[in-house]
Amino acid sequence: MNTPLPPADELALIDRELGQLDARRLYLLARRDWLLRQPAPLAWGAPAAAAAPGRPEEASAPGAQNLLLTLGAVLLAVAALAFTLVSWGSLGIGGRSAVLAVVTAAALVTPAPLLRRGLRSTAESVAAVGLLLTVLDAYALFAVGMPGAAAGTAAAYAAGAAAVLAAAWAGYGWALPALRIPLPAALLTAQLPLPLAALAADAGPAELGWALLATAALDLALAAAAPGRWPARAAWIPAAALGAGALLIGLSESAVAASAAEAAAPAALLAAVAALGVAAAWRIPGAWPAATAGGLAAVAALGGTARPELAPGWAVVTHLALALPLLAAVRVTALPEPVRLGLARAGAGIAGLVALWGCAAAVTALAARLRVLDEVWAATTPAAGVPLAQPGATAPVALLLAAGAARWLSRTLPGRPEAAAAVALGWGGLFTAPLALGLPVAAVLAAQLAVTAAAGVLALRSPDRPTAIAAGAAALLGAGNVSLAALDGRAATFAVLGLLGAGCAAGAAYGPAPRWARSGAAALAVGYATALVVALSALTDLAAPWWALPVLAVPAAVTAAGPGLGAQRLAAEAAAAVAGALALALACGDAPVLALALALAGVVCAGSAVRADRRALGWAAGVLFVAAAWVRLASAGVGAAEAYTLPVTLPALAVGFLRRRRDPAASSWTAYGPGLAATLLPSLAAAWGDPHWLRPLLLGAAALGVTLAGAHRRLRAPLLLGGGTLAAVALHELAPYVVQVVDALPRWLPPALAGLLLLAVGATYEKRLRDARRLRSALGRLR
Repeated sequence: MNTPLPPADELALIDRELGQLDARRLYLLARRDWLLRQPAPLAWGAPAAAAAPGRPEEASAPGAQNLLLTLGAVLLAVAALAFTLVSWGSLGIGGRSAVLAVVTAAALVTPAPLLRRGLRSTAESVAAVGLLLTVLDAYALFAVGMPGAAAGTAAAYAAGAAAVLAAAWAGYGWALPALRIPLPAALLTAQLPLPLAALAADAGPAELGWALLATAALDLALAAAAPGRWPARAAWIPAAALGAGALLIGLSESAVAASAAEAAAPAALLAAVAALGVAAAWRIPGAWPAATAGGLAAVAALGGTARPELAPGWAVVTHLALALPLLAAVRVTALPEPVRLGLARAGAGIAGLVALWGCAAAVTALAARLRVLDEVWAATTPAAGVPLAQPGATAPVALLLAAGAARWLSRTLPGRPEAAAAVALGWGGLFTAPLALGLPVAAVLAAQLAVTAAAGVLALRSPDRPTAIAAGAAALLGAGNVSLAALDGRAATFAVLGLLGAGCAAGAAYGPAPRWARSGAAALAVGYATALVVALSALTDLAAPWWALPVLAVPAAVTAAGPGLGAQRLAAEAAAAVAGALALALACGDAPVLALALALAGVVCAGSAVRADRRALGWAAGVLFVAAAWVRLASAGVGAAEAYTLPVTLPALAVGFLRRRRDPAASSWTAYGPGLAATLLPSLAAAWGDPHWLRPLLLGAAALGVTLAGAHRRLRAPLLLGGGTLAAVALHELAPYVVQVVDALPRWLPPALAGLLLLAVGATYEKRLRDARRLRSALGRLR
């Protein structure tokens, strides 16, 4: 054999490859020996995952094994239950003891050799049967030794049996650590002895709560002692459940206590819950919910003893005052982080609940002012007005305390939304405080105006957007509520509306304020100006429809101001449009006044349309002018509308014709649309209510001529207006006959015709799709 390598190098290469082959052979032999010792060895020479080609594996080998073991354990358990409950009495005392001892011992001893042979799943199943047999042993001993025992005795025996079983199962699991069932079973069973013992002693709710709490403490001690071992690391789950039960028992007992003496026992239980919760958060990482529960329990323990001696509202404030110091835990760096977070969240939660309670009380008191609408201006001075509802002093105090807490949190933890909440809660407390103090109505309105103004200034000047928005919302709510209250007296109405309107106008003119705040202030200023005009009109002897004319002065003033309003122009014009709609609504009770109001509104729109950026209002002006004319004609009892519309239509068409000659690019809608619509649309409306044939005939002939002219000249406006009018006239003339035909047809015929129509449309649609596909394929063949 000739090789390119020198003999020495080639020999070294062969030795290295032989060494690698020997190492690989040793590994494969060890792997083969391990596979042969598995519970279900594979056939020699067959692949481990050999499966028929194309046939998926329906169940894995471990899955089938576990299923069989589970079924076997269940069957053994059922047999043991049947033997204990049915066949037990057929054996004597010796036979019973012998059978139970032998079967139980066999079931508990067998897992050890199974584990040594590597049969872990089988060992788990047999161990589960053994644990169940120990429960049956305990039941059998009770049935033999204490037949007919009372309920208390049975509960006491169950408590003792649970304790013995928990200890025995824990020792069994410690002796065979490879088994996963005994230790969790022991942990769950250990939750029963103390509660069952309390029930056996006929204990009350407080004693049961102490039993639950003691069990939870043992669970937490286990979790803290071995936080990384199973099942100790899961002991916090039953501890949390039992601790929550003790907390609920303490809260319920404290809530029903009629005196401080009766509240002492629940307070002691709650104090113990608080101590345990803080201790758990101190020792167990991430257990801040335990500290939160502890903080809640501590506040309930202290507040519960004082609650029976206080009024309900002041009891709420007391709980809030006790909860506020918990917020300071955020800054106590000596405490572990779970304790700090848990206590602070407990204080924040209580403060939030109390704030909601205060808000509900304040809203109820402020909503009572709606009754002023039953009779506006029932008094002539604010002092003689209807007394306002009082929320009690506790609601404002609670809101102010919660606001202070939110403000403190916002300064301690920057970047959080508590600042906006502080503004809203502070405004609510200050706004309702005058009501709670029982001040005269004039003083209440003055104080609330001051609070509203302060909120508005904060909205205009605050650099923090959430805070500014909260302040703006508070100012808006305050302005609306105090305006509503002022409607009780005339002097109060003018004073409040005037002051608020002036304040809003000043806010709109404040340059450094954000644009949204200035726009809102501008809209409110227009709204208050409108309200003042309505109030001034109510002082006169004019009927309500005539109030529309002075109200229209507000949109006229806004239109005259125009670009001088700056960035607030759009908001002011929107509010002016609402004022104009209010004016037209006021005028609806008198047709001549409504016609005048429509005409004046048209003048305002036309004046605004003079500016280039408001040209679209010209259409609104035209609509208002036409509406004014028709309302006036209707009020005058005019029957032949064409006598008034044709003199307008002919000059309008002539002007449109001249416009088209000078500007061929002008739209037909601009040139001929207004003139044609001025006659066709009113005549069509009159024709629908005309029982005679002459007007529909003449209108149809005119519409036909307009349609043909539009088609000949290819003008869209005449074609559409004329065709639409002609179709409407034809429908009007055919409507009676259609109704007669429909009445004469069978009930099944219209649905059948509709179904045929849908089928025809569907077939046509399918044909069009097929044609489109053919066209696409033909285009694809083109080069």
